[in-house]
Amino acid sequence: MNRLQLFWLLRKNTKLSEKRHPMFEANQYGKLFGYIGIAIFVVEFIALGTFLGWIAVKEDTPEILLFALPFFMLLDFGMRFMTQQTPLMLVKPYLLTPISKYAAIDCFLVRQILDMTNLVWMTLYLPYVFIAWCGGLTTWEALGMLVMLHLMVVINSQWYLLVRTLVNQSMWWWVLPVMVYGSVVLPFLVLPDAVLDKCMDAVSDVLADYAFSWWAFAILVVLFLGLFAVNRTLQMRLVYNEVSKHEKTKLRHVSEFTALNRFGQIGEYLKLEIKSTMRNKAIRARFIQGVCIILFFSLMIAFGNVYNSTFERNFWCLYGFIFFGAVNLTKVMCPEGNYIDMLMVHEENILTLLRAKYYFYCAILVLPLLFCLIPVFTGQFSILMVLAYLLTATGPVYCMLFQMAIYNKVTLPLNDKITGKNQMENKWQAIVSMVGFFAPIVLVMLLQTIFSETVAYAVLITIGLAFTLGEPYWMRNIYRRMMVRRYDNLEGFHATR
Repeated sequence: MNRLQLFWLLRKNTKLSEKRHPMFEANQYGKLFGYIGIAIFVVEFIALGTFLGWIAVKEDTPEILLFALPFFMLLDFGMRFMTQQTPLMLVKPYLLTPISKYAAIDCFLVRQILDMTNLVWMTLYLPYVFIAWCGGLTTWEALGMLVMLHLMVVINSQWYLLVRTLVNQSMWWWVLPVMVYGSVVLPFLVLPDAVLDKCMDAVSDVLADYAFSWWAFAILVVLFLGLFAVNRTLQMRLVYNEVSKHEKTKLRHVSEFTALNRFGQIGEYLKLEIKSTMRNKAIRARFIQGVCIILFFSLMIAFGNVYNSTFERNFWCLYGFIFFGAVNLTKVMCPEGNYIDMLMVHEENILTLLRAKYYFYCAILVLPLLFCLIPVFTGQFSILMVLAYLLTATGPVYCMLFQMAIYNKVTLPLNDKITGKNQMENKWQAIVSMVGFFAPIVLVMLLQTIFSETVAYAVLITIGLAFTLGEPYWMRNIYRRMMVRRYDNLEGFHATR
């Protein structure tokens, strides 16, 4: 079997595996929301590419797009983190077969290169190159520009794959992309205007002479081949270690969290939540990423002029309080699917567990609250706004997210980060997340239009406080409805372990 035949075989097997998955039909809803998001980006990219193309023709600088390209690649990098995983589960079933392991890894990397999402950026590049071609570029120059721009996207996909794999092993690897992208963004924040203008002129001269030369193309090809080779070696080593459960064991002090003993069974479940966050790779990684993202945007809003509109300030303030719930509570009870049978032994065990989860996720909102105080001190946020969105998170949003305990029935692996799946288990997860992020802001905007900002936040505080104080009632309602579906959910958890 040659490499091409192996590629089509693995692609076919992957498609069949997705169709045979118990939640395949539900995942289709997640894909639908993804397609809608891509359609919105496509429209915006076409408009932006056309606008930049007219500027390039007017200024007679076809390389003008390259000035904005680092920021486009940063956007592409972030979008891949939100939408793409490292599905090396493609390789796992073939590790004990006569198929070459490196050949299987190569097929995966080629699939990453040929991924249709890479072509989304063509909706930006094609209008730009077409207008530049109409403005005087030759056909070969236009085609060469298009090929090089797409090659940069492919290189960025390999760079993303490398960073994502390293970050999955240790959060310290975040230093690598921060240094790379920080070296691009930091000069715009710290350099004086005069010095920045001189640097931009020097970069402009270099791009005008070499941007679309054979030398530039050769450098990009070498960079692509280097990243491909590094990924090929690194992915193979890490997948083999994970599948063989090759881990370094360290003896460490285990905290008993004795202060929680006074809360009885709820205290025991709170210990479980804390230890799960500290020990399990997947949960710990999501928590640390959330802290970094919320702190980053809080600092950007506090000390920058990037998000000045009312909508943007409201969105990012709400985002900080909802992030942890939207990431983890949409999959509530999925990690517990690994040992759900034991939780069913005693009456109302599940209810106590759910309440402990609620208290835990209310407690960790102290972190975004502290981060949001930074924009409060600089005058970007108001205390009333922060309090309104804090109570909105602990009240109606958490009430809505905990409803997923009724419908979730897919076991979530705790530590299999590389070879594990991370898709939407059912359609309601995406819907609930979107409603949680945007419904409060829409309500605030409507109330601000009719009344005032103070009245809008006061209404939100009232609603949030009512839901927060009413937690015992709606949590017990969730528990009762969950028990009605307990056998169906148990069957789903068992089937997806």
